[in-house]
Amino acid sequence: MDFTVIAHAVEVDHGIKRLSMRFIKRYAAPERARLSVELCERISAALEELDLITVPRRLPTSENDYVFIIQKQSPIGEAVLIASSVAMMEKMGTPAIPNVFDLFPQARRQLT
Repeated sequence: MDFTVIAHAVEVDHGIKRLSMRFIKRYAAPERARLSVELCERISAALEELDLITVPRRLPTSENDYVFIIQKQSPIGEAVLIASSVAMMEKMGTPAIPNVFDLFPQARRQLT
């Protein structure tokens, strides 16, 4: 799996790029007919090695879906990492920011 093209595309677009899973599969495993859960996990691990994160974190197996690829060392990447930390603390029952999900009710639904 060579994702250097994707890493460069993300860097050129100031730290974030929206890509289809079909495009990602082309670089991950062009010989495969379909995406599997295991392949998506390997793709996530390979992107992680390039200091890239995906939103959603668990990649979809449908080639028709789109995901965001984000550079960790960018302003938006840092914001995503902070937000995910706040969400994890909320999920564990120790809110970092009191009543934050009262202000953002759609975000609360994503925790379950």
